[in-house]
Amino acid sequence: AERFVASLAEAWVRGVAVDWTRVLAGRGGRVVDLPTYAFQHRHHWLDVPDPAMPYEAAGATGTDVDARFWEAVEREDLEALADTLDLAPEHRETLGAAEPVLPVLAEWRRRRRESALLDSWRYTVTWQPADVGTAVPGALPSHWLVVLPGGDSDSGSGGLIQQLVERLRDHDAVDTVETVLFDVDREDRATLAARLREAMDRSPAAGAVLNLLPLEPIGEASTDETADPGVPRPVTATLLLMQALTDTSVQLPLWTVTRGAVTVDGPSGTSMGGPVPEQAAVWGLGRVYGLEHPHRWGGLLDLPAVLAAGTDGHSDTAEPDAHTWNRVFAGLSGGDDEDQFAVRTDGLYVRRMIRKPVGSGSGTETAERRAVGFSGTTLITGGTGALGAHLARRLAATGAEHLLLLSRRGLEAPGAVELEAELTALGTHVTIAACDMTDRDALADLLAHVPESAPVNAVVHAAGLEPPAVAVEETDLGALRAVTEAKIAGAVHLDALLADRPLEAFVLFSSGAGVWGDSGHCGYAAANAYLDAFAEWRRARGRVATSIAWGAWAGGGMVDDAESDRLRRYGVPTMDPEVAVGAVQQALGRDETFLIVADVLWDRFTATYSAARRRRLFDEVPEVRRAVAEAARSAAGGGADTGVDTGPAGAFTDRLTGATRTERERVVLHLVRTQVAAVLGHDGTAAISPGHAFRDLGFDSLTAVELRNRLKEATGLALPATLVFDHPTPSALAGRLLSQLAPDSRQQTGQELPALDELEDAVATLDPADDAARGRITARLQALLWRLSDSPAETAAASTDSDDSLLEAVSDDEMFDLIDKELGLN
Repeated sequence: AERFVASLAEAWVRGVAVDWTRVLAGRGGRVVDLPTYAFQHRHHWLDVPDPAMPYEAAGATGTDVDARFWEAVEREDLEALADTLDLAPEHRETLGAAEPVLPVLAEWRRRRRESALLDSWRYTVTWQPADVGTAVPGALPSHWLVVLPGGDSDSGSGGLIQQLVERLRDHDAVDTVETVLFDVDREDRATLAARLREAMDRSPAAGAVLNLLPLEPIGEASTDETADPGVPRPVTATLLLMQALTDTSVQLPLWTVTRGAVTVDGPSGTSMGGPVPEQAAVWGLGRVYGLEHPHRWGGLLDLPAVLAAGTDGHSDTAEPDAHTWNRVFAGLSGGDDEDQFAVRTDGLYVRRMIRKPVGSGSGTETAERRAVGFSGTTLITGGTGALGAHLARRLAATGAEHLLLLSRRGLEAPGAVELEAELTALGTHVTIAACDMTDRDALADLLAHVPESAPVNAVVHAAGLEPPAVAVEETDLGALRAVTEAKIAGAVHLDALLADRPLEAFVLFSSGAGVWGDSGHCGYAAANAYLDAFAEWRRARGRVATSIAWGAWAGGGMVDDAESDRLRRYGVPTMDPEVAVGAVQQALGRDETFLIVADVLWDRFTATYSAARRRRLFDEVPEVRRAVAEAARSAAGGGADTGVDTGPAGAFTDRLTGATRTERERVVLHLVRTQVAAVLGHDGTAAISPGHAFRDLGFDSLTAVELRNRLKEATGLALPATLVFDHPTPSALAGRLLSQLAPDSRQQTGQELPALDELEDAVATLDPADDAARGRITARLQALLWRLSDSPAETAAASTDSDDSLLEAVSDDEMFDLIDKELGLN
């Protein structure tokens, strides 16, 4: 069907009349607005979303016969079922006895398909020991800039900070360590940028920046009622450092050190108190910076939250042993393209994301009633939004007693009244109330009015705000607060106000942005990384907690339509909400603390995610391993295929064969500019100048991969995903392609052609108005052509009277020298 419609489209654009109303009838077509100004010609291709992945794609179906059987069962169509089973007429009446079973079978299959699809969406994060080569200290930069917390930060973690600086200075591979102090409470971005410039003037050979700003005293900030639950101070300090570094235009890798940001399973990997959410938020921010500034990115390195006690009884004064310091410097050397490390007393660990199907792990179905709803009151923040509403419907349908839906506008929120009526019709008592989750007092007052007959028994924190994409260096501190506060404050306040209640569930809705980063959303990523760590922090205190990092939901929620389209292009299509909410009940039934639920097209996603540099986070995902192996095989091929190619790549290569160097350069550059224009949506190459930087043209990792794929198809070359980042202009990229497609003629044919190439270049620069010079050169070249066109025998015969020959009157070198003079090259 798609091929037929495509053929009609091709015919239509060539002038054949097509009745599109009839062709598209019943296909869900829609009318889109086009520009009315007739003289601005641009292509406006209709961007139709990918159809939702059928459950069968998750591996829950078999042959066509199976499909027909289950279609008949779901329709409760006995006649179709008899046809599928090929029953004889005398046996068909026996199917009547099976009719009451058909709905049961249909529901069983629906659950199986949903479970299979959910399994394909389930992931988690783990830590694995670093490879031997990575765990051994490698080559450290010899000159470092170290940014230290100023103000009162000389206490608490100050001992560890001083130890780290001194150990770095004493390292054999390090020549200089230049320190810069920054007080995040009293100083700003401009002050820090000025100090960085001064430090770089003192140490112009600096090769890396070490961020120790997050290493401030670690306390129970999450439980402190006076603490600001908006933006964690380590996040603010690190953001200002990142912005100051971009202000200096320095391209140095930034390494950020934290304490207790992550939990590592192992003999000594997990601290008794769980991770520190404020530190984990720095990792969310850092991953976004690494995506936006790959050439300024070093990585993240986490130290244990609690060290062995020092001589004064305090862990902050304890001196890590030599093995621990070796692991620190092994991480800072960034070996084997790793960029996320955890240093623990028993080893160096690297971060990986892995699949987590229901059949794996230790979770068990511990509470059957969790599968049918909650008793008492279930509180849902963001309850009138898309995510909250989807979950509320599922909980109401499975027996929730009372749903308390909170949002900023309450019943005045769009669709709130209709949602209340819908949930009430399902037999659930519903209360929709307005409450600002950042206002602790308002939330406490609302909780105080929950009836004692139905106390709060479960919490789902689904509220959040995702702003438009803004680069790290352009992120305003006020906007950062608005985003982080919406996520963090609600979780912190709910935890504190309900700490004395034995809740059945405490669910946090986070995002994949906090797991792998998302360009343009540094605050959102930091806040969601905070929530993931907060769930572990609660668990360490004996309280229930589950954080689910979501991919993109269809039908709104977490991402708008524009963001949904962007994520789909990156390889993260939207998920069916009716299926996705099943993951909540699944996670609660298995008593899971952290879970990633995302539909990921790995071939597309990893290509864009790793376009600028290799990233190891997804190395343990089977689809990614296969893609990496395939890429390695392609790279080993060393360029274009050696077989006969009759496709576009073969035709393009044939076009270059026999062409002059100047013509080859022109053809390849034209190819690059044409493909760049196509990727960016231009209808011509006028705006794509040869020296225009790809970054200035608006390229990101997605468009870089699209361009790579187009050029790969057009040329047949094995090209890396980092092509655009390694060759930052069309001209430079064309040079790279030409070096593979048509190596220098000097290497192929000896020394007879380079002189002609130089001559051709010189003629190309000749003034078209200089008729006299052009005439003299033409005459001499014609004489040379006559000489070359003679047969060997004729040339030998003519050599007997060579003194009378025009060409023999002047040597080749003299002729080329004359031409150079005519062109003004000498």
